[in-house]
Amino acid sequence: MDPKRKIVIIGGGIAGLSAAVYALRCGYAVELLESNSQAGGLAMSWERGGYTFETCLHWLVGSRPGADFHDHWQELLDIDKLTFINPEIFVRIERERGDDGLTIYTNVDRLEMALLKRAPQDSAAIREYTDAVRSLSRFRIPDPSEGLAENWWPLLQDLPHLPLLRRLGRMSSREYGRRFSDPLLRSFFSSGDVGRMSAIAMVLSLAWMHAGNAGYCLGGSQALIRGIETTIHRLGGTVRFGAKVEKILVESDGAVGVELANGERVFADWVISAADGHATLFEMLGGRYMTEALRERYATRPLFASYVQVSLGVAMDLHDQPPMLSLLLEEPLVVDPGTGQDTIAFRFFHFDPTFAPAGKTAVTCMLPTRNHQFWAELRAGDPPQYHAEKHRVAETVLAILERRIPGLRGAVEAMDVSTPATVLRHTRNWQGAMEGWLVEPGDQWRPLRQTLPGLERFMMVGQWVAPGGGLPSGPMTARPAVKAICRADHVPFTPHAEPVPELVGV
Repeated sequence: MDPKRKIVIIGGGIAGLSAAVYALRCGYAVELLESNSQAGGLAMSWERGGYTFETCLHWLVGSRPGADFHDHWQELLDIDKLTFINPEIFVRIERERGDDGLTIYTNVDRLEMALLKRAPQDSAAIREYTDAVRSLSRFRIPDPSEGLAENWWPLLQDLPHLPLLRRLGRMSSREYGRRFSDPLLRSFFSSGDVGRMSAIAMVLSLAWMHAGNAGYCLGGSQALIRGIETTIHRLGGTVRFGAKVEKILVESDGAVGVELANGERVFADWVISAADGHATLFEMLGGRYMTEALRERYATRPLFASYVQVSLGVAMDLHDQPPMLSLLLEEPLVVDPGTGQDTIAFRFFHFDPTFAPAGKTAVTCMLPTRNHQFWAELRAGDPPQYHAEKHRVAETVLAILERRIPGLRGAVEAMDVSTPATVLRHTRNWQGAMEGWLVEPGDQWRPLRQTLPGLERFMMVGQWVAPGGGLPSGPMTARPAVKAICRADHVPFTPHAEPVPELVGV
């Protein structure tokens, strides 16, 4: 019997793990190389002082059995063993000092009633928005790994939604929000990167929540990651931690393996990069096999911002707070030179009992910034000042929250501050971005090309080939990549296959 074909995968984030499962199910030997000490990449949580802090998962598209994308997650892990909750409230928006507030409910009927009661003058715009949410709650995402023959029924069902998607795709969320006169409702559509993105993103997010297909899984992103890791080990795959890839080895314009930072070479029949796109193209491949369009994209196209995250372990039961609170500040919060935030958002993880001891709450505050270089240079060149800046931001955030929840400061048992330098150090994600490409009005949501011209036996997967990013970009790009590899090798693509136990002689 011929030895198994081998695939080496660079990066143990959601995309790399997904690619490993699909390759193993199709009979390939798999060696996954991850530079950190645990899998997950940007899908990460960590412990401090008895609390767990999350930096990724807000909701997971595909959480409801039988709904869009659920079957893809089932191919990767036993997703039905995870516990999902669907919060009634998406976000509560308030002014920093004042009693005025707006609650965005996940149920669109309840949301419509609340908005009409609050802003009857915006009734036409409100009904147009809630009707759009209802309509897109029935929208099916075409499977990029399948052709027209497999997608014809979902595409036929989607035809009535195409005019709406076309209209939303031509405007930003901030532009969409201008149709409302109510200032808090307008702010819902306009803050941060959300305001820059195509309006499709904000409408689809609420549509998935309304359909009950965007739940939060208890244990956060690492619960999902551990489930996929379990599948990889059960299928016989190898995951190596502390294995940093420096170079993709190429012979006769074909990828033949990788070279690690310690000089070790790992050879394979195929190489899949699930690592940072910029590092893959410009460092591991040395800028070869690039098109002008690809160079221009990395030079000019906008990314999601990076972020400073302040995480607090609070010895208080904060169930009376909404899952997410957005405060409109009276004075901008200075994150770093050139970055001021006039809105600040807190997540109260009282809905996840795995994140804090009973009667206590994990709280996080994410502050977007595009000044990743400031934090990276400060950490490398002036560590005391770096820690002083982290402390300053944390104290500012704590003071804002203390004004809303008196006595909170004295109940803080754990505090952690991560910065763009932290993101760069742990994930190498280009410019410390929290995801990949930001999808602005007029941009395409469909995945980019996963191969490079002139380079054989190489594929890219993950957020750098899936504009918009998010956890689903992992399987959405890994599935078609492995399917293409199988087609090239004349191997059946069997995404549901389980390993056949070896027969034991008697």
